[in-house]
Amino acid sequence: MKDFAIIILNWNGKDLLNKFLPFLVKYSQEATIYVADNASTDDSLAFLKENYPEVKILRNSENYGYAKGYNEALKEVSEKYLCLINSDIEVTENWLNPILDLFERNH
Repeated sequence: MKDFAIIILNWNGKDLLNKFLPFLVKYSQEATIYVADNASTDDSLAFLKENYPEVKILRNSENYGYAKGYNEALKEVSEKYLCLINSDIEVTENWLNPILDLFERNH
């Protein structure tokens, strides 16, 4: 099991997932990626299942908003290190390595 989890909160964000998730998946091989879905009514979940089966989906029973949405989802995550990232963030190659190094040095 990987020690690092990246969690993206989603609500009807298929377009953002389509635009930015490819970079996150490509450049975050050291982490387990989760999408915490706040009861989306678009086809975000179908999109994830079809295109990113390696991404784990955490389903909130309703749209809890930002803070509670993350808090509810984090109850299901067991990795040692957690990174909450917005769905509109584009990461680049090696973005995660300095963070992992810092955590390991200071833990």
